[in-house]
Amino acid sequence: MTLYRTSSDARMVRYLAEAARNAKQVAVVVELKARFDEAANIAFAAQLEESGIHVSYGVLGLKTHCKVLLVVRRDYDGLRRYVHIGTGNYNPDTARLYADIGLITADPSIAQDASELFNYLTTGYGAERTYKKLIPAPGRLKKALLQRIEREQALGPRGLLQFKMNALEDVDITRALYRAARAGVQVDLIVRDTCRLRPGLPGLSESVRVVSIVGRFLEHARIYYFHNAGADEYFIGSADSMKRNLESRVEVLAPVEDGAARQALRAILDIQLAPNRDAWLMQSDGTYVRRTADALDRGCQQRLLEWVASHAAQQPVGRGHKGRRFARRSARVPATEIV
Repeated sequence: MTLYRTSSDARMVRYLAEAARNAKQVAVVVELKARFDEAANIAFAAQLEESGIHVSYGVLGLKTHCKVLLVVRRDYDGLRRYVHIGTGNYNPDTARLYADIGLITADPSIAQDASELFNYLTTGYGAERTYKKLIPAPGRLKKALLQRIEREQALGPRGLLQFKMNALEDVDITRALYRAARAGVQVDLIVRDTCRLRPGLPGLSESVRVVSIVGRFLEHARIYYFHNAGADEYFIGSADSMKRNLESRVEVLAPVEDGAARQALRAILDIQLAPNRDAWLMQSDGTYVRRTADALDRGCQQRLLEWVASHAAQQPVGRGHKGRRFARRSARVPATEIV
Protein backbone atom coordinates (compact mmCIF):
# COMPACT_ATOMS: atom_id res chain seq x y z
CA MET A 1 0.00 0.00 0.00
CA THR A 2 1.00 3.65 -0.24
CA LEU A 3 1.22 5.77 2.89
CA TYR A 4 1.27 9.55 2.51
CA ARG A 5 -0.29 10.73 5.76
CA THR A 6 -1.79 8.74 8.61
CA SER A 7 -3.11 9.41 12.10
CA SER A 8 -0.83 10.61 14.87
CA ASP A 9 -1.63 7.58 17.04
CA ALA A 10 -0.27 5.26 14.30
CA ARG A 11 -3.33 3.01 14.18
CA MET A 12 -2.67 2.14 10.56
CA VAL A 13 0.91 1.21 11.42
CA ARG A 14 -0.32 -1.09 14.18
CA TYR A 15 -2.77 -2.80 11.83
CA LEU A 16 -0.03 -3.42 9.26
CA ALA A 17 2.31 -4.74 11.95
CA GLU A 18 -0.42 -7.10 13.15
CA ALA A 19 -0.87 -8.40 9.60
CA ALA A 20 2.87 -9.08 9.40
CA ARG A 21 2.78 -10.93 12.73
CA ASN A 22 -0.02 -13.06 11.31
CA ALA A 23 2.35 -14.28 8.59
CA LYS A 24 1.03 -11.97 5.88
CA GLN A 25 3.52 -10.47 3.46
CA VAL A 26 3.25 -6.69 3.82
CA ALA A 27 4.93 -4.01 1.70
CA VAL A 28 4.44 -0.28 2.20
CA VAL A 29 5.55 2.69 0.11
CA VAL A 30 6.07 5.57 2.56
CA GLU A 31 6.37 9.15 1.35
CA LEU A 32 8.94 10.84 3.57
CA LYS A 33 8.40 14.32 2.12
CA ALA A 34 4.70 14.72 2.96
CA ARG A 35 4.56 18.35 4.02
CA PHE A 36 4.37 18.85 7.81
CA ASP A 37 4.50 15.05 8.35
CA GLU A 38 8.14 14.37 7.47
CA ALA A 39 9.26 13.51 11.01
CA ALA A 40 6.16 11.41 11.72
CA ASN A 41 6.56 9.40 8.51
CA ILE A 42 10.23 8.70 9.22
CA ALA A 43 9.20 7.34 12.64
CA PHE A 44 6.37 5.30 11.13
CA ALA A 45 8.72 3.82 8.52
CA ALA A 46 11.12 2.73 11.27
CA GLN A 47 8.26 1.09 13.19
CA LEU A 48 7.14 -0.77 10.08
CA GLU A 49 10.65 -2.07 9.38
CA GLU A 50 10.99 -3.23 12.98
CA SER A 51 7.81 -5.28 12.46
CA GLY A 52 9.34 -7.09 9.49
CA ILE A 53 7.48 -5.10 6.85
CA HIS A 54 9.20 -4.29 3.57
CA VAL A 55 9.36 -0.48 3.37
CA SER A 56 10.31 1.50 0.28
CA TYR A 57 10.29 5.22 -0.33
CA GLY A 58 9.01 5.64 -3.86
CA VAL A 59 10.75 7.02 -6.91
CA LEU A 60 13.64 9.46 -6.61
CA GLY A 61 12.54 13.00 -7.40
CA LEU A 62 8.80 12.31 -7.22
CA LYS A 63 6.36 12.46 -4.34
CA THR A 64 4.15 9.39 -4.00
CA HIS A 65 0.74 11.01 -3.53
CA CYS A 66 -1.55 8.27 -4.88
CA LYS A 67 -3.71 6.31 -2.43
CA VAL A 68 -3.63 2.66 -3.50
CA LEU A 69 -3.99 -0.59 -1.59
CA LEU A 70 -3.45 -3.98 -3.25
CA VAL A 71 -4.45 -7.23 -1.53
CA VAL A 72 -3.40 -10.57 -3.02
CA ARG A 73 -5.37 -13.44 -1.50
CA ARG A 74 -5.38 -17.18 -2.05
CA ASP A 75 -9.04 -17.99 -2.67
CA TYR A 76 -10.61 -21.42 -3.18
CA ASP A 77 -10.00 -21.17 -6.94
CA GLY A 78 -6.51 -19.66 -6.84
CA LEU A 79 -4.88 -16.28 -6.28
CA ARG A 80 -7.09 -13.22 -6.59
CA ARG A 81 -6.23 -9.54 -6.33
CA TYR A 82 -8.35 -6.84 -4.74
CA VAL A 83 -7.64 -3.13 -5.11
CA HIS A 84 -8.68 -0.01 -3.25
CA ILE A 85 -8.05 3.35 -4.93
CA GLY A 86 -9.02 6.44 -2.99
CA THR A 87 -9.04 10.21 -3.09
CA GLY A 88 -8.07 10.54 0.59
CA ASN A 89 -5.19 9.41 2.75
CA TYR A 90 -5.30 6.23 4.82
CA ASN A 91 -5.84 8.35 7.91
CA PRO A 92 -8.54 7.37 10.47
CA ASP A 93 -8.61 10.94 11.83
CA THR A 94 -9.22 12.86 8.61
CA ALA A 95 -11.63 10.15 7.45
CA ARG A 96 -14.08 11.64 9.96
CA LEU A 97 -13.55 15.21 8.78
CA TYR A 98 -12.93 15.01 5.02
CA ALA A 99 -15.39 14.12 2.26
CA ASP A 100 -13.57 11.51 0.18
CA ILE A 101 -14.48 8.56 -2.01
CA GLY A 102 -12.81 5.25 -2.76
CA LEU A 103 -13.15 2.45 -5.26
CA ILE A 104 -12.94 -1.18 -4.15
CA THR A 105 -12.65 -3.60 -7.03
CA ALA A 106 -11.52 -7.05 -8.10
CA ASP A 107 -11.38 -6.05 -11.77
CA PRO A 108 -8.43 -8.08 -13.18
CA SER A 109 -7.21 -5.26 -15.41
CA ILE A 110 -7.14 -2.71 -12.60
CA ALA A 111 -5.46 -5.28 -10.33
CA GLN A 112 -2.77 -5.90 -12.95
CA ASP A 113 -2.27 -2.16 -13.35
CA ALA A 114 -1.93 -1.78 -9.57
CA SER A 115 0.74 -4.49 -9.59
CA GLU A 116 2.58 -2.59 -12.33
CA LEU A 117 2.33 0.59 -10.27
CA PHE A 118 3.81 -1.02 -7.16
CA ASN A 119 6.58 -2.59 -9.22
CA TYR A 120 7.42 0.90 -10.44
CA LEU A 121 7.27 2.41 -6.96
CA THR A 122 9.51 -0.25 -5.44
CA THR A 123 12.08 -0.44 -8.25
CA GLY A 124 11.95 3.04 -9.78
CA TYR A 125 12.12 1.47 -13.23
CA GLY A 126 9.20 2.67 -15.34
CA ALA A 127 10.22 2.07 -18.95
CA GLU A 128 7.62 0.37 -21.16
CA ARG A 129 5.16 -0.34 -18.37
CA THR A 130 1.69 -1.08 -19.69
CA TYR A 131 -1.49 0.16 -18.03
CA LYS A 132 -4.83 -1.01 -19.36
CA LYS A 133 -7.22 1.04 -17.22
CA LEU A 134 -5.39 3.10 -14.60
CA ILE A 135 -3.99 6.43 -15.74
CA PRO A 136 -0.82 7.27 -13.78
CA ALA A 137 1.12 10.49 -13.41
CA PRO A 138 3.60 11.74 -14.31
CA GLY A 139 3.88 10.98 -17.99
CA ARG A 140 0.35 9.89 -18.90
CA LEU A 141 -2.32 11.57 -16.83
CA LYS A 142 -1.99 15.14 -18.09
CA LYS A 143 -1.95 13.97 -21.71
CA ALA A 144 -5.03 11.81 -21.10
CA LEU A 145 -6.97 14.70 -19.55
CA LEU A 146 -6.06 17.07 -22.38
CA GLN A 147 -7.06 14.51 -25.02
CA ARG A 148 -10.44 13.99 -23.40
CA ILE A 149 -11.07 17.73 -23.03
CA GLU A 150 -10.25 18.19 -26.72
CA ARG A 151 -12.64 15.34 -27.56
CA GLU A 152 -15.45 17.20 -25.80
CA GLN A 153 -14.41 20.42 -27.54
CA ALA A 154 -14.98 18.74 -30.88
CA LEU A 155 -18.59 18.05 -29.83
CA GLY A 156 -19.30 21.74 -29.29
CA PRO A 157 -22.59 22.45 -27.49
CA ARG A 158 -23.21 18.68 -27.18
CA GLY A 159 -20.12 18.35 -24.97
CA LEU A 160 -20.15 18.26 -21.19
CA LEU A 161 -17.25 18.32 -18.75
CA GLN A 162 -17.76 18.06 -14.99
CA PHE A 163 -14.74 18.07 -12.68
CA LYS A 164 -14.64 18.01 -8.90
CA MET A 165 -11.27 18.72 -7.27
CA ASN A 166 -9.40 20.68 -4.63
CA ALA A 167 -7.68 23.06 -7.03
CA LEU A 168 -7.42 23.97 -10.72
CA GLU A 169 -4.01 25.54 -11.26
CA ASP A 170 -2.33 23.85 -14.23
CA VAL A 171 -2.00 26.29 -17.12
CA ASP A 172 -2.42 23.72 -19.90
CA ILE A 173 -5.58 22.23 -18.38
CA THR A 174 -7.02 25.71 -17.76
CA ARG A 175 -6.37 26.82 -21.34
CA ALA A 176 -7.89 23.61 -22.70
CA LEU A 177 -11.04 24.22 -20.65
CA TYR A 178 -11.25 27.79 -21.98
CA ARG A 179 -10.99 26.46 -25.55
CA ALA A 180 -13.71 23.91 -24.86
CA ALA A 181 -15.96 26.61 -23.39
CA ARG A 182 -15.42 28.84 -26.44
CA ALA A 183 -16.59 25.92 -28.58
CA GLY A 184 -19.84 25.80 -26.56
CA VAL A 185 -19.05 22.89 -24.24
CA GLN A 186 -20.79 23.08 -20.87
CA VAL A 187 -18.04 23.09 -18.21
CA ASP A 188 -19.08 22.51 -14.59
CA LEU A 189 -16.32 22.77 -12.00
CA ILE A 190 -16.62 22.00 -8.29
CA VAL A 191 -13.37 23.42 -6.91
CA ARG A 192 -12.88 23.85 -3.18
CA ASP A 193 -9.78 26.02 -3.30
CA THR A 194 -7.78 27.80 -5.99
CA CYS A 195 -9.36 28.03 -9.45
CA ARG A 196 -7.56 29.83 -12.26
CA LEU A 197 -10.48 29.65 -14.64
CA ARG A 198 -12.94 32.56 -14.53
CA PRO A 199 -16.54 31.80 -15.52
CA GLY A 200 -18.92 34.06 -17.41
CA LEU A 201 -16.39 36.01 -19.45
CA PRO A 202 -18.06 37.12 -22.72
CA GLY A 203 -16.85 35.15 -25.71
CA LEU A 204 -14.53 33.07 -23.58
CA SER A 205 -16.19 31.22 -20.70
CA GLU A 206 -19.91 31.92 -20.87
CA SER A 207 -20.69 28.19 -20.59
CA VAL A 208 -18.53 27.70 -17.48
CA ARG A 209 -19.86 27.33 -13.94
CA VAL A 210 -17.50 27.24 -10.92
CA VAL A 211 -18.85 26.15 -7.55
CA SER A 212 -17.08 25.86 -4.20
CA ILE A 213 -18.65 23.75 -1.46
CA VAL A 214 -18.13 24.89 2.14
CA GLY A 215 -19.85 22.83 4.82
CA ARG A 216 -19.43 20.52 7.77
CA PHE A 217 -16.83 18.35 5.99
CA LEU A 218 -13.78 19.43 4.03
CA GLU A 219 -14.37 18.53 0.38
CA HIS A 220 -11.38 16.44 -0.70
CA ALA A 221 -12.66 14.09 -3.44
CA ARG A 222 -11.58 14.23 -7.09
CA ILE A 223 -14.01 13.22 -9.84
CA TYR A 224 -13.50 13.68 -13.57
CA TYR A 225 -16.56 13.23 -15.80
CA PHE A 226 -16.59 13.31 -19.62
CA HIS A 227 -19.88 13.03 -21.50
CA ASN A 228 -18.13 11.56 -24.56
CA ALA A 229 -21.17 11.78 -26.85
CA GLY A 230 -23.21 9.59 -24.51
CA ALA A 231 -20.50 7.02 -23.76
CA ASP A 232 -19.95 8.56 -20.32
CA GLU A 233 -16.57 8.27 -18.61
CA TYR A 234 -16.07 8.66 -14.86
CA PHE A 235 -12.68 8.72 -13.15
CA ILE A 236 -11.67 9.15 -9.51
CA GLY A 237 -8.25 9.47 -7.95
CA SER A 238 -5.74 11.46 -5.97
CA ALA A 239 -4.76 14.12 -8.51
CA ASP A 240 -5.92 17.71 -8.67
CA SER A 241 -5.44 19.64 -11.91
CA MET A 242 -2.26 21.23 -10.62
CA LYS A 243 1.17 21.28 -12.22
CA ARG A 244 2.75 19.59 -9.20
CA ASN A 245 0.22 16.75 -9.23
CA LEU A 246 0.41 16.12 -12.95
CA GLU A 247 4.15 16.50 -13.44
CA SER A 248 5.99 16.02 -10.12
CA ARG A 249 4.01 13.40 -8.21
CA VAL A 250 3.03 9.79 -8.61
CA GLU A 251 -0.76 9.93 -8.97
CA VAL A 252 -3.44 7.60 -10.27
CA LEU A 253 -6.87 8.05 -11.84
CA ALA A 254 -9.10 4.99 -12.00
CA PRO A 255 -12.10 4.51 -14.30
CA VAL A 256 -15.42 3.78 -12.64
CA GLU A 257 -17.39 1.37 -14.81
CA ASP A 258 -19.82 -0.33 -12.44
CA GLY A 259 -23.40 0.96 -12.81
CA ALA A 260 -24.15 1.43 -9.12
CA ALA A 261 -20.80 3.13 -8.51
CA ARG A 262 -21.39 5.51 -11.41
CA GLN A 263 -24.83 6.27 -10.02
CA ALA A 264 -23.20 7.31 -6.74
CA LEU A 265 -20.78 9.64 -8.54
CA ARG A 266 -23.62 11.11 -10.57
CA ALA A 267 -25.51 11.80 -7.33
CA ILE A 268 -22.50 13.63 -5.86
CA LEU A 269 -22.12 15.85 -8.91
CA ASP A 270 -25.83 16.59 -9.34
CA ILE A 271 -26.48 17.33 -5.67
CA GLN A 272 -23.46 19.62 -5.32
CA LEU A 273 -24.19 21.50 -8.55
CA ALA A 274 -27.84 22.08 -7.60
CA PRO A 275 -28.74 25.22 -5.60
CA ASN A 276 -27.95 24.61 -1.93
CA ARG A 277 -26.73 26.56 1.10
CA ASP A 278 -23.24 24.99 1.04
CA ALA A 279 -22.49 26.22 -2.49
CA TRP A 280 -20.68 29.41 -3.47
CA LEU A 281 -20.65 30.53 -7.11
CA MET A 282 -17.56 32.17 -8.57
CA GLN A 283 -18.28 35.38 -10.45
CA SER A 284 -16.45 36.58 -13.54
CA ASP A 285 -14.26 38.87 -11.40
CA GLY A 286 -13.10 35.98 -9.21
CA THR A 287 -15.29 36.77 -6.21
CA TYR A 288 -17.78 34.29 -4.76
CA VAL A 289 -21.48 34.67 -3.99
CA ARG A 290 -23.41 32.20 -1.89
CA ARG A 291 -26.10 30.41 -3.89
CA THR A 292 -29.70 31.06 -2.99
CA ALA A 293 -31.65 28.04 -1.84
CA ASP A 294 -34.93 27.10 -0.24
CA ALA A 295 -35.31 28.30 3.36
CA LEU A 296 -35.54 24.69 4.53
CA ASP A 297 -32.47 23.58 2.58
CA ARG A 298 -29.86 21.90 4.82
CA GLY A 299 -27.02 21.92 2.30
CA CYS A 300 -25.63 19.45 -0.19
CA GLN A 301 -23.49 17.58 2.33
CA GLN A 302 -26.52 16.72 4.45
CA ARG A 303 -28.43 15.73 1.30
CA LEU A 304 -25.61 13.38 0.34
CA LEU A 305 -25.62 11.81 3.80
CA GLU A 306 -29.34 11.21 3.41
CA TRP A 307 -28.85 9.85 -0.12
CA VAL A 308 -26.23 7.38 1.09
CA ALA A 309 -28.41 6.29 4.01
CA SER A 310 -31.46 5.75 1.80
CA HIS A 311 -29.54 3.71 -0.76
CA ALA A 312 -27.79 1.66 1.91
CA ALA A 313 -31.19 0.77 3.35
CA GLN A 314 -32.32 -0.42 -0.08
CA GLN A 315 -29.39 -2.78 -0.57
CA PRO A 316 -30.30 -6.47 -0.22
CA VAL A 317 -28.49 -8.60 2.31
CA GLY A 318 -25.39 -9.68 0.41
CA ARG A 319 -22.40 -11.90 0.57
CA GLY A 320 -20.85 -10.05 3.48
CA HIS A 321 -23.68 -11.29 5.76
CA LYS A 322 -23.20 -14.97 5.06
CA GLY A 323 -21.41 -17.36 7.33
CA ARG A 324 -17.64 -17.31 7.33
CA ARG A 325 -17.30 -20.72 5.71
CA PHE A 326 -19.24 -19.56 2.63
CA ALA A 327 -17.49 -16.23 2.14
CA ARG A 328 -14.71 -17.39 -0.15
CA ARG A 329 -16.91 -19.35 -2.51
CA SER A 330 -19.27 -16.45 -2.99
CA ALA A 331 -16.72 -13.94 -4.32
CA ARG A 332 -17.46 -12.56 -7.77
CA VAL A 333 -15.13 -10.97 -10.29
CA PRO A 334 -15.21 -8.24 -11.30
CA ALA A 335 -16.87 -6.72 -8.22
CA THR A 336 -16.74 -2.98 -7.70
CA GLU A 337 -18.05 -0.66 -5.05
CA ILE A 338 -17.77 3.04 -4.24
CA VAL A 339 -17.23 3.84 -0.56
